[in-house]
Amino acid sequence: MPIYKTITVSPTTNVYIWKVTEPEAELGKNVALTPHCQDRMDGMKSEDHRRAFLSIRHLLALAGYSDFDLVYDDFGKPHLRDGNFISITHSHNFTGVIISETDEVGIDIEMQRDKILRIAHKFTPIEEYRTLANTEAIIRKLTIVWGAKESLYKIYAQQGLSFLQHINVIDFSFEETRTVAEITYHGKKSHYGVEFLEFEGFTCVYALKMMGG
Repeated sequence: MPIYKTITVSPTTNVYIWKVTEPEAELGKNVALTPHCQDRMDGMKSEDHRRAFLSIRHLLALAGYSDFDLVYDDFGKPHLRDGNFISITHSHNFTGVIISETDEVGIDIEMQRDKILRIAHKFTPIEEYRTLANTEAIIRKLTIVWGAKESLYKIYAQQGLSFLQHINVIDFSFEETRTVAEITYHGKKSHYGVEFLEFEGFTCVYALKMMGG
């Protein structure tokens, strides 16, 4: 069972990351899906997507939940029936879940790729990164910023929210492995704590809404 990593963010918040290596049949053992999720999985043409989908159900089980505890709102945002907060992510052969009893949370896993250099201007003021030593460092930093904005977007879950115009990630160093970010939208400001880690050419970023923020 390749649970790749678990992170205790706080006494009430945990991150679970899975590295998908097993065949679909093995991942499907002992996993019961709701009719809605069974339909979703049946509609997936890619076996890799189905394996990732099933691995997330194993992560839920590690946290004490099943697929039947999960509901999705009209925006596609997942919720837990017991009122705890959850966010889910999938990138290639890694999947991740963050669950919190106390805080609104978001998580994102991204593969570090040079493609991000071409789209950076769409989600962040690229001039901020010109001082970095080399292209690899710029790719790493942009991937963290993208992951942070994706995580905040998942928490906020409102149509029309712009990565470039409404979400600001405060600059950080790689060594700190954390930063803060804010969303300014329709005249309202909200603040978030952001943490990140890198592994096997991937970046995982997770965010928690700050109390009173």
